[in-house]
Amino acid sequence: MLLTIEKVLILKSVPIFSSVPEGQLVDLATIVESVEYDAGEIILTQGDLGTSMYIVVDGRVRIFEGDKDLAEHGTRAVFGELAALDPEPRAASVQALEACTLLRLDGESLYDLMSGNQEVTRGIVHVLCDYTRQNLARTKG
Repeated sequence: MLLTIEKVLILKSVPIFSSVPEGQLVDLATIVESVEYDAGEIILTQGDLGTSMYIVVDGRVRIFEGDKDLAEHGTRAVFGELAALDPEPRAASVQALEACTLLRLDGESLYDLMSGNQEVTRGIVHVLCDYTRQNLARTKG
């Protein structure tokens, strides 16, 4: 179980939340849930309705569609942010490659934070722009 101060430090190290004032990060830290997964355990299943985003505190995860690996993420990586913003079926599955600790943030809590903080909203827009650029680069290549 992570302490609130540990959660604040983790959130501060993630680009989406890096410019959020510490007072609001403390509020956010009380809302995010620390969850643990064993190596090999499925965290998200493609097609399931998604409403949360995740931050990797420690460990590694793989993102995949069927037999095709799409990415691997490690410490401080974020995944599921699109589902937190717009609940839709998950586009891919996520599996723990090793024992993982994650922070899970519910979409409604994220919207509450965004409504009171322009910096969070900018951080989310930045992540979405990066995501779009990466997808455009993949389709061109």
